Amino acid sequence: MGIPAEYLILVISFAIVLFLLLLKFLFKKTLTPVNYRKANESITAYLYLLPSFVVLSIFVFWPVIYSFILSFFKWDFQNQANPAFIGLENYKKLFQLKNPIDVSFNQAFFNSLLILLTFIFLMHWIFDIKKIQNKKHKNIVKIMSVLGIAGIILTVFFNVIGIISSLILVIAYTILAAKKFAYNTNDKLMGRLILFFVFIFLTSKIGILDIIKYVSIAKQEADFIKAIWNTTYYVLLSTPITIFLALLIALLMNRKLFGKTFFRTIYFIPFVTSVVAVSLVWQWIFNDNGLLNYFLQQMGFEKVLWLKDEKFTIPTVAIISIWKLIGYYSVIFLSGLQNISRTYYEAAEVDGANPWQKFKFITWPLLSPTTFFILIVSMIGAFKVFSEIFVLYSGMPGPYNNSGLTVVYFIYDKFYTQQRMGEASAAAYVLFGIILLFTFIQIKAGKKRVHYDS
Repeated sequence: MGIPAEYLILVISFAIVLFLLLLKFLFKKTLTPVNYRKANESITAYLYLLPSFVVLSIFVFWPVIYSFILSFFKWDFQNQANPAFIGLENYKKLFQLKNPIDVSFNQAFFNSLLILLTFIFLMHWIFDIKKIQNKKHKNIVKIMSVLGIAGIILTVFFNVIGIISSLILVIAYTILAAKKFAYNTNDKLMGRLILFFVFIFLTSKIGILDIIKYVSIAKQEADFIKAIWNTTYYVLLSTPITIFLALLIALLMNRKLFGKTFFRTIYFIPFVTSVVAVSLVWQWIFNDNGLLNYFLQQMGFEKVLWLKDEKFTIPTVAIISIWKLIGYYSVIFLSGLQNISRTYYEAAEVDGANPWQKFKFITWPLLSPTTFFILIVSMIGAFKVFSEIFVLYSGMPGPYNNSGLTVVYFIYDKFYTQQRMGEASAAAYVLFGIILLFTFIQIKAGKKRVHYDS
């Protein structure tokens, strides 16, 4: 029998303590008093931190490392004592389709690549048109031209019927949209975002097969793909609304209003309330004869099957999460607002700035560190949604057709219900990779957009 990991970590920690004490003794004999004092302070600090490192190693670091290793093993109820190494089979099984579909992944991938390259090509021609005359930017224009041509070559090579003519229409409509929207804004990022959504909308309406359409078809044949689809839908639905409403409430609570301390408490109470209790209350509200349908009927509307129609599954969960988290994020926003010096606003008032100009040029830029923090925390939390679905639908992933199946619910079902711990570990690390990717993108984007006032 091998030594349990917990005992091994304790033995290693005890050895580290003896080693550090030995270093202190040796340094006292060999170093000068000044150098010994510095070394002694460092070693003492590590000795104080060692208990925390031991606890984290036993309950956090070791389980994380061990589960990652076991994601490459066939580790289920039958092989619990002796897992068998199978390499990447667990990861492949997650994305394996039950039945083949008529759509090609390669076609969808290269179509998406072509759309992305064409969009980048257009954006540089639209927004950097003045820089083309500058020799320093000629290389950039050449590179983007090559990328655009490469996209067309990929299209011809993979023989995608009708896509070139479709993209010509998309380019024409995008340039028309650029004249209407992009040139009327001073913020290049906002202009690019507007054009990006216009471009994606037009390509989807034309019928070009991309990754999003491929996933929307494949999710019916693979539970894990559907879990990723539902989770992404939930994140994109709940996160922006939560941040917007939290900021709005924080701006209201930051004003001189009567009883604002009472309202701060009211908004914050849902966050400290149990998720189970909150979900049970909302289960009653969303019931066929619940409070929400009662008010809808009083206003002349028909009853809505909130808990029985699959198209309302993710929105109902999003409503609960928004209601629960909005107070917490508003308090964080309020803290950020109160850290902004009043001198900025006083100077703006002297210059005759109106409330919108104060918000746009003072509040929003100086609140960017707080917004950046809330965006990362809220997105990570949204990807881990589980409790609301489990309680709201009585342990089921939605009313039918796995409409409420999220990645965390998928992991729970694989681990506890089906006893396939290897597949559950693999799914957990795919989720970790998705969260890491989104966090990395936010950090890279935030370096230029976040302003830290000194």
